[in-house]
Amino acid sequence: MCRRIAEGTRWKKCGHFQRHLVVAIMDCNSSRCERSYLHSKSCRDQACQKNFGPDVQKDIDTVNDDCFQCRAAAARKLPA
Repeated sequence: MCRRIAEGTRWKKCGHFQRHLVVAIMDCNSSRCERSYLHSKSCRDQACQKNFGPDVQKDIDTVNDDCFQCRAAAARKLPA
């Protein structure tokens, strides 16, 4: 399964990755993956892989905090 190489921010406290940009595609070289150059354009096999695999995460920035979603979730849990 082909994968995207993504650059983004790593949030240190929660460990989440926020993708900013996909910089490249890593070809899996499989004729059974529709994203690969080796996949035949005339193939109609429904069993072929259609989606990208998990992103290869390249940290270009790190923030020593929780990500926005984790901060929002924590704020919702606080008693009013």
